Order: sequence, then C-alpha cells, then structure tokens
Amino acid sequence: MMDKHSIINQLTEMKVVAVIRGQNAEEAAQLSKAAVEGGVRAIELTYTTPRIEEAFKQLEHTDALIGAGSVLDSETARHAILAGAKFIVSPYLVEDVAKLCNRYGIPYMPGCMTLREMATALEAGSDVLKLFPANQFDPSFIKSVNGPLPNVRIMPTGGINLNNMNDWLQAGAVATGIGSDLNKAYKSGGYEAVVELSKQYMQKIAE
Repeated sequence: MMDKHSIINQLTEMKVVAVIRGQNAEEAAQLSKAAVEGGVRAIELTYTTPRIEEAFKQLEHTDALIGAGSVLDSETARHAILAGAKFIVSPYLVEDVAKLCNRYGIPYMPGCMTLREMATALEAGSDVLKLFPANQFDPSFIKSVNGPLPNVRIMPTGGINLNNMNDWLQAGAVATGIGSDLNKAYKSGGYEAVVELSKQYMQKIAE
C-alpha cells in the first residue's frame, strides 16, 4: 500500500502524466497501454470517458501509476479510488473531493489559475496543483507564483507538447500533463504511433 507522499514522489520523479480521454473505455485502455509501452509511468484516466471503470480493470496489472481525472464530486472520487485510482485530478478545486482524498490518503491535484485558488487548494491539503489550462500562461509564471507562495508545486496541463515540455520543467514545474497529441497520434497512426510518441517524450526528459 503506497502512502500519499510516496505517490507524489513517484509522480514528480516521472515528470510526465498522460491524460487519457477515450471515446470509450476500450480506446482509453488501448491509449494507456500504448503510453506505458512507450515508457510513460503515470496515467490519468478521465471520467469524461464513458464506463471508464472498465479501463481501470484492464490496467490493473500494469506497473504504471493509475489515477483519475475530470473528477467533479466526491461520489466520483470515491468510485475512482475503489476502482484503483492512486491520485485524483479535477479541473478546479472541489473541497468535498479534497476532504475525501485526505481521508483516504490519496493525493488530490485540483486545477488552479490564480494565486487565491492556489492558496485555497494548499489550505485544503493539496500538495501538487494543476495549472490548467497551461496554454494560457508562460513557463515564467511558476517563478512568479513561487515568490509569494514558495511551497506551491505546479503541474502544468493543457497545451503541453514535445516542443515546450522541457521549458516548463526547467521553469520549475514538478511534472507535466500531456494528452491531446497522444489522442491525435492514436487517431492518425493507432497504437504504435502512441508508443512511438511516448518514447519521444521520455527521450526529451532524459535530455
């Protein structure tokens, strides 16, 4: 049984979380397996995917860290934790979800855009905050935030790609959320294209 801090340490060591949105659970599972085969070790299965719990089942025995995204209420968070989610992500702070995750020792990463939202999320017990949508910001934003809030750890998500990921990591991001280009790769080249693109992400981090 991993505790909250070892899960956070793993996420920040991995540097990349693949945010998986499938048209159905089968597609989400295939996308996830391809990303894992390409070396990605953290997968966020989003609850916008119908019957997503079936994808959790298919990924039960993978060695990747599997979490849940697009979680908007505590019922969904509990459902995800029972399905095996090791971390929970929301597009914005939901205080009931924060309480539930704290109760069960599960990391909760809510989306934040402003300093007030970040401070509120810290007070609610979140250790890593998702800057979302990151494509509205410049990587230097992290340094600006860490002036008044030095203990904020930020994971930018939304608009992160091979070209800008390292800019964010060098600017102080503890990890990055990727996803839309994995979807594009899957649509144009299927499973193998996702494996290939995931390998490129891992090479970028190694550099």
